[in-house]
Amino acid sequence: MKHPDNILEVAALLPDYMGFIFWEKSARYFDGVIPELPKSIKKVGIFVNETAAIIFEKVSKHDLQAVQLHGHESVAFCEELRKILPKDIEIIKVFSVQDEFDFSILEPFEAVCDYFLFDTKGKLPGGNGTTFDWKVLENYPSTKPFFLSGGIGLEELEAVKEIIKTELAVYAIDVNSKFETAPGLKNLKLVTELRENLQF
Repeated sequence: MKHPDNILEVAALLPDYMGFIFWEKSARYFDGVIPELPKSIKKVGIFVNETAAIIFEKVSKHDLQAVQLHGHESVAFCEELRKILPKDIEIIKVFSVQDEFDFSILEPFEAVCDYFLFDTKGKLPGGNGTTFDWKVLENYPSTKPFFLSGGIGLEELEAVKEIIKTELAVYAIDVNSKFETAPGLKNLKLVTELRENLQF
């Protein structure tokens, strides 16, 4: 999210999370003030290879409830964050997937992250508007809940619903570019339709 009026419009639909990108190279870079949101909505700061000090500063400044790590953050870095951030801040570690994925790399992150997020590998760290082969997730070996991301639009909803029905630990879906009229500006009609058609 990026624009105050649009943030409030989407917030009225009561999503569980709202994301704010603190990576300056992103067209969705957020450098404003987050308006007051309903208490049920968790504000997520999205970071790419940022320092722990900057993440701590943004969490404090914007009263974030979660951080999403979209770069090459190590297990040690996640451990450091866990130590300096308030204990109730959720840490979401993102992993990029294409046609295959080595799930063994997840194991050391299990103890230092609350959730994983699987996104499509692309030119940018997120927001590429393309899906990956979700069948790869059939080999997911963990019980750690995860966010499903990567080019999800209304046309993918039936496939999303099928994944949710499986025994996989799908916790949430992360939507972005296919619900926008411009980077960081969400199409309220499309988001409303998503909300009406996909209830967890």
